[in-house]
Amino acid sequence: MADGDDFTGGADAGASKTYPAQCSSLRKGGHVMIKGHPCKIVEMSTSKTGKHGHAKVHLVALDIFTGKKYEDICPSTHNMNVPNVKRTDYQLVDIDDNFLSLMDDGGETRDDVKVPEGDLGKEIQEKFDKGEQLMVTVLKAIDDEMAIACKNMPK
Repeated sequence: MADGDDFTGGADAGASKTYPAQCSSLRKGGHVMIKGHPCKIVEMSTSKTGKHGHAKVHLVALDIFTGKKYEDICPSTHNMNVPNVKRTDYQLVDIDDNFLSLMDDGGETRDDVKVPEGDLGKEIQEKFDKGEQLMVTVLKAIDDEMAIACKNMPK
Protein backbone atom coordinates (compact mmCIF):
# COMPACT_ATOMS: atom_id res chain seq x y z
CA MET A 1 0.00 0.00 0.00
CA ALA A 2 1.16 3.49 -0.72
CA ASP A 3 1.71 5.92 2.12
CA GLY A 4 -1.46 7.79 2.98
CA ASP A 5 -3.80 4.97 1.88
CA ASP A 6 -5.15 4.46 5.36
CA PHE A 7 -8.40 2.53 5.47
CA THR A 8 -10.63 3.58 8.31
CA GLY A 9 -14.13 2.22 8.00
CA GLY A 10 -16.97 1.54 10.36
CA ALA A 11 -18.06 -1.90 11.48
CA ASP A 12 -20.40 -2.23 8.50
CA ALA A 13 -18.02 -0.69 5.95
CA GLY A 14 -18.84 -2.02 2.53
CA ALA A 15 -21.85 -3.98 3.80
CA SER A 16 -24.68 -3.88 1.35
CA LYS A 17 -28.15 -2.81 2.43
CA THR A 18 -29.68 -5.72 0.50
CA TYR A 19 -28.58 -9.02 -1.00
CA PRO A 20 -30.14 -11.05 -3.84
CA ALA A 21 -31.99 -14.29 -3.13
CA GLN A 22 -33.85 -16.57 -5.51
CA CYS A 23 -37.63 -16.20 -5.20
CA SER A 24 -38.11 -19.90 -4.56
CA SER A 25 -35.71 -19.76 -1.56
CA LEU A 26 -37.74 -17.10 0.28
CA ARG A 27 -39.79 -18.34 3.23
CA LYS A 28 -42.76 -17.17 5.29
CA GLY A 29 -41.44 -15.10 8.19
CA GLY A 30 -38.40 -14.03 6.16
CA HIS A 31 -37.70 -10.58 4.77
CA VAL A 32 -37.89 -9.22 1.21
CA MET A 33 -37.84 -5.86 -0.57
CA ILE A 34 -41.15 -5.05 -2.27
CA LYS A 35 -41.50 -1.75 -4.14
CA GLY A 36 -38.51 -0.36 -2.26
CA HIS A 37 -39.84 -1.24 1.21
CA PRO A 38 -38.29 -3.77 3.63
CA CYS A 39 -41.07 -6.25 4.36
CA LYS A 40 -41.70 -9.41 6.37
CA ILE A 41 -43.34 -12.21 4.38
CA VAL A 42 -46.70 -13.25 5.89
CA GLU A 43 -48.07 -15.35 3.04
CA MET A 44 -46.50 -17.12 0.11
CA SER A 45 -47.86 -19.37 -2.63
CA THR A 46 -46.33 -20.92 -5.74
CA SER A 47 -48.29 -21.49 -8.95
CA LYS A 48 -47.53 -24.33 -11.34
CA THR A 49 -45.61 -23.67 -14.53
CA GLY A 50 -47.49 -23.05 -17.73
CA LYS A 51 -46.69 -24.77 -21.03
CA HIS A 52 -43.65 -22.56 -21.71
CA GLY A 53 -43.55 -20.48 -18.55
CA HIS A 54 -41.99 -20.33 -15.16
CA ALA A 55 -43.51 -21.21 -11.80
CA LYS A 56 -44.62 -17.95 -10.22
CA VAL A 57 -44.31 -17.04 -6.55
CA HIS A 58 -47.02 -14.83 -5.04
CA LEU A 59 -45.76 -12.90 -2.00
CA VAL A 60 -47.81 -11.03 0.57
CA ALA A 61 -45.68 -9.06 3.01
CA LEU A 62 -45.98 -6.31 5.63
CA ASP A 63 -43.63 -3.32 5.80
CA ILE A 64 -41.52 -3.89 8.93
CA PHE A 65 -41.73 -0.20 9.92
CA THR A 66 -45.26 0.88 8.93
CA GLY A 67 -47.16 -2.43 8.86
CA LYS A 68 -48.50 -1.57 5.38
CA LYS A 69 -49.36 -4.59 3.21
CA TYR A 70 -47.52 -5.15 -0.10
CA GLU A 71 -47.93 -7.89 -2.71
CA ASP A 72 -45.68 -9.05 -5.51
CA ILE A 73 -45.57 -11.87 -8.05
CA CYS A 74 -42.30 -12.99 -9.57
CA PRO A 75 -40.97 -16.08 -11.40
CA SER A 76 -39.49 -18.55 -8.92
CA THR A 77 -36.14 -18.62 -10.74
CA HIS A 78 -35.67 -14.82 -10.57
CA ASN A 79 -33.78 -13.02 -7.81
CA MET A 80 -35.36 -10.58 -5.39
CA ASN A 81 -33.56 -8.25 -3.01
CA VAL A 82 -33.59 -9.19 0.65
CA PRO A 83 -32.86 -6.40 3.16
CA ASN A 84 -30.16 -6.87 5.78
CA VAL A 85 -32.27 -6.52 8.91
CA LYS A 86 -30.44 -6.00 12.19
CA ARG A 87 -32.12 -6.25 15.57
CA THR A 88 -30.41 -4.73 18.62
CA ASP A 89 -31.43 -4.49 22.27
CA TYR A 90 -30.57 -1.29 24.12
CA GLN A 91 -31.07 -0.14 27.69
CA LEU A 92 -33.28 2.95 27.94
CA VAL A 93 -31.39 5.72 29.73
CA ASP A 94 -33.61 8.76 29.14
CA ILE A 95 -36.35 10.21 26.95
CA ASP A 96 -35.53 13.70 25.74
CA ASP A 97 -37.59 15.81 23.33
CA ASN A 98 -39.36 12.75 21.81
CA PHE A 99 -36.05 10.90 21.26
CA LEU A 100 -34.91 7.81 23.16
CA SER A 101 -31.51 7.93 24.82
CA LEU A 102 -30.25 4.35 24.51
CA MET A 103 -27.16 2.49 25.73
CA ASP A 104 -25.80 -0.72 24.16
CA ASP A 105 -23.93 -3.57 25.87
CA GLY A 106 -20.60 -1.82 25.35
CA GLY A 107 -21.72 1.33 27.18
CA GLU A 108 -22.04 3.38 23.97
CA THR A 109 -25.02 5.76 24.02
CA ARG A 110 -27.09 7.10 21.17
CA ASP A 111 -29.89 9.66 21.04
CA ASP A 112 -31.11 9.38 17.44
CA VAL A 113 -34.02 6.92 17.74
CA LYS A 114 -37.46 8.52 17.94
CA VAL A 115 -40.09 7.45 20.44
CA PRO A 116 -42.39 5.24 18.35
CA GLU A 117 -45.92 6.45 17.66
CA GLY A 118 -49.01 4.67 18.93
CA ASP A 119 -49.38 2.23 21.82
CA LEU A 120 -45.71 1.21 22.01
CA GLY A 121 -44.59 4.83 22.38
CA LYS A 122 -47.15 5.38 25.16
CA GLU A 123 -46.08 2.15 26.89
CA ILE A 124 -42.38 3.13 26.80
CA GLN A 125 -43.18 6.64 28.13
CA GLU A 126 -45.46 5.33 30.92
CA LYS A 127 -43.02 2.65 32.09
CA PHE A 128 -40.12 5.14 31.98
CA ASP A 129 -42.14 7.69 33.99
CA LYS A 130 -42.78 5.01 36.65
CA GLY A 131 -39.02 4.54 36.94
CA GLU A 132 -38.92 1.02 35.46
CA GLN A 133 -35.68 -0.22 33.87
CA LEU A 134 -36.43 -1.02 30.20
CA MET A 135 -34.78 -2.81 27.31
CA VAL A 136 -35.81 -1.38 23.92
CA THR A 137 -35.46 -3.46 20.75
CA VAL A 138 -34.44 -1.42 17.69
CA LEU A 139 -34.86 -2.77 14.16
CA LYS A 140 -32.56 -1.42 11.43
CA ALA A 141 -33.01 -2.01 7.69
CA ILE A 142 -31.94 0.01 4.63
CA ASP A 143 -31.52 3.53 6.10
CA ASP A 144 -34.33 3.29 8.62
CA GLU A 145 -34.35 2.51 12.32
CA MET A 146 -37.28 2.12 14.65
CA ALA A 147 -38.00 0.93 18.18
CA ILE A 148 -40.29 -2.07 17.79
CA ALA A 149 -40.56 -3.52 21.30
CA CYS A 150 -39.79 -2.92 24.94
CA LYS A 151 -39.49 -5.21 27.91
CA ASN A 152 -38.59 -4.83 31.57
CA MET A 153 -34.95 -5.48 32.37
CA PRO A 154 -34.17 -8.51 34.52
CA LYS A 155 -33.48 -7.51 38.10
